[in-house]
Amino acid sequence: MKKRKLLKIAITLIAILALFIHFYVPRFITEIRNPLIEIVRGGNSKTISPKFEIENTNGKYLNFETFDGLKISSYITYSDHENPKGTVILLHGIRSKKEHFISLSQKLANQGYNSVAIDHRAHGESEGTHCTFGVKEKKDISKLLDVLEKEEKITENIGVWGQSLGGAIGLQAMGNDPRIKFGIIESTFTDFETIVHDYFQYHLGFKDELLTDYLVSRAGDIAEFDEEDAKPMKYCKNINQPILLIHGDEDKRINIKYGKENFSNIISSKKEFLKVDGANHLNVWKVGGEAYFEKVFSFLEYKKFKDE
Repeated sequence: MKKRKLLKIAITLIAILALFIHFYVPRFITEIRNPLIEIVRGGNSKTISPKFEIENTNGKYLNFETFDGLKISSYITYSDHENPKGTVILLHGIRSKKEHFISLSQKLANQGYNSVAIDHRAHGESEGTHCTFGVKEKKDISKLLDVLEKEEKITENIGVWGQSLGGAIGLQAMGNDPRIKFGIIESTFTDFETIVHDYFQYHLGFKDELLTDYLVSRAGDIAEFDEEDAKPMKYCKNINQPILLIHGDEDKRINIKYGKENFSNIISSKKEFLKVDGANHLNVWKVGGEAYFEKVFSFLEYKKFKDE
């Protein structure tokens, strides 16, 4: 009787664990706005000060609606120059927000560029619950391009500058929409499935590809996107615009080898790869310092984004 009782308890616990893995664990991958997940991660997806309008009066909010009815928040900072050299769309990493780019927006304004910092769907002040790792976000960028043309009369020399998740979105957007004329891509991955495998090992200390494959599939079902389309490297094969890829050689979250794989698949003849020695996933700007930004701004100045 005792063995039978223990067996029932074991079966019950296994069933509960299986249900938890099936219904809830995949949400840790894609769901940005979930109270339990935010508690576990110790973060908050809501935007808090400083806000753009506090730090920068030379701009305004530029909000729009996505193809599937979500309201997206972005902020355009205007160039300090009378005749802007171009416009850079700034794409933040996962669980970050547009305010991350307040100082960069001012740097770009000083250099003569407009910039548009966007809260990705489910982030910051934008609506939504799930991140789709570029599948839907690339369409959001195309809608933003429509808004820039209609409301701001901006159509020339528009590019993207993306970090991590934002870099993945940037690559997919560049390969999807030829109106994007250049890209600066920092520290990103090749495909969604591979990076889930790696993050599983990074956070838990071991790798189980059978389990993570299942979680990836379930995450796609729950968040309603095709996980097979979340592959920046696939879109690299459509990119013929000038592009600068950047990666720290000490990045433990997204290995530099993925940056190099993306680079090798880009068909553009105007491409550069910049390795930042000693930088990890989060401190490329800090480690690179002013010399880093000089390199990036040099790319902006001399790559001749207009058709030749």
